[in-house]
Amino acid sequence: MGLIGKLIGALFGGGRNVITETVETFRPNAEAADQREAGAQRAALEQMAAEFDNSGGWFNSLIDGINRIPRPAMALGTIGLFVAAMVDPVWFSSRMRGLALVPDQLWLLLGAIITFYFGARYSAKHLQAGKAMAAVAARTPQVVEDIEALRSLNSDTPGAADTGSDAKVTLETVESAASDNPAVRDWRRESGR
Repeated sequence: MGLIGKLIGALFGGGRNVITETVETFRPNAEAADQREAGAQRAALEQMAAEFDNSGGWFNSLIDGINRIPRPAMALGTIGLFVAAMVDPVWFSSRMRGLALVPDQLWLLLGAIITFYFGARYSAKHLQAGKAMAAVAARTPQVVEDIEALRSLNSDTPGAADTGSDAKVTLETVESAASDNPAVRDWRRESGR
């Protein structure tokens, strides 16, 4: 075997590829990275499927069902309070007066429970709201300009009927206003204008 054969055998022989191994030190193998990512995604899907697996028995199903109740119950309960206020205001007012007697410490405890229960969701929504507020703030100057332009179109705005530098429109406005008014016609006749 010649020198070139020994060199190629050293680099690529024995099921090894020294060049590939060296490059993979600095840049990961794309195929292997895709396989790892697919494996992680498969594991996540299997974990999620295991959460909804009903093999845990009736007790696990019961607890899962109970865990899903608070958010819809609070939303529907709040809507129910609005309906109750319209249907029977006296009943609603007496219940609200009863709530006014609840001590502040109990309200704080309820607030802490709700905050811990919904805390993660609130944090995510808070971040989204911050982004939305930034977008609104960025649009504010344009909205102010639009409002000013609309207000300038009102008939009671000073200068709304100004014809600007257009002499023809000014002359037509003055002539039509003068010809339609009988008092102006009489004054022109008497003054010779």
